Amino acid sequence: QVQLVESGGGLVQPGGSLRLSCVASGSRFIINIMGWYRQAPGKERELVSIITSGGIRNYADSVKGRFTISRDNAKNTVDLQMNSLKPEDTAVYYCNAEFNNGMGIVKSWGKGTLVTVSS
Repeated sequence: QVQLVESGGGLVQPGGSLRLSCVASGSRFIINIMGWYRQAPGKERELVSIITSGGIRNYADSVKGRFTISRDNAKNTVDLQMNSLKPEDTAVYYCNAEFNNGMGIVKSWGKGTLVTVSS
């Protein structure tokens, strides 16, 4: 099993920036995909951004041009730089890791970190 620990959430004013970080540990397998999802109050969890071990990135339309995902394969870390934050970015952000354990695809989740964008 893979353990994921997020950090970097907090309160920021609209237009501000935050950087989220996630460290994965305990994996005996190559983590193919790492990424970030978020869940706002009363809404379903949604994809924010993912990055493959080869560096291919994907972003939700709502964050394109404002958020940047990066990854260090050697350290099993994934970061999310969030700029020009908006109140609608307020949510709990969850780190996600996806790998193949030989029997199928496994997805692991962190406990989440709260991002609040408010003046």
